[in-house]
Amino acid sequence: MPRPATNLRESILDQARRLLLAEGYTRMSMRRIASRVGCTATSLYLYFKNKNGLFHALMDEGMDKLFVGLDHVLESTDTTPQERLRGVFRTYLDFGLENPEFYEVMFLLHPRHTRRYPPEKYRAARNRLERVGADIALARGDDPDPAEVQVLAALAWTSLHGTISLLVAQRVDARLDQETLVDRAVEHAMALALPPQS
Repeated sequence: MPRPATNLRESILDQARRLLLAEGYTRMSMRRIASRVGCTATSLYLYFKNKNGLFHALMDEGMDKLFVGLDHVLESTDTTPQERLRGVFRTYLDFGLENPEFYEVMFLLHPRHTRRYPPEKYRAARNRLERVGADIALARGDDPDPAEVQVLAALAWTSLHGTISLLVAQRVDARLDQETLVDRAVEHAMALALPPQS
């Protein structure tokens, strides 16, 4: 019985993600993915132009999943800017810890032989960061320099990224309570985004 097309595409992405994380980009071939899925290599090219296209589809998959959560918080109209910031930071942390395979593909893998992720795709991510920056400016209430606000947003993001990366890699002392660490990481990001004003 033929496999439904949508399920085949999902199976290709799932096996590609697993192979990519287990063995790296250079060893991830269309033929090996096809073998794992149980189809011909030709079938993969019906969905993806080449290996770059497949890798970018994996990134798209994760970004879409992350953006759904972030947009839900950012578009909330019954919260203060501080509450939205805290919600965005927590949503980002939870996404990374609950979806380590997606997170590694999106932010931790740096394949040397693939084309850069398309600029228009990065613009969607940058748009979210700018919206976070807008909430930082509102929370500060002191008409800060826009360039400074973007630096603060980036600092908060890098702090959260470091926490996720170390927890995903299991490089944090196992004796530490993870929930406490995550809660404190959110508060640390808040302090970076909203430093005391002189």
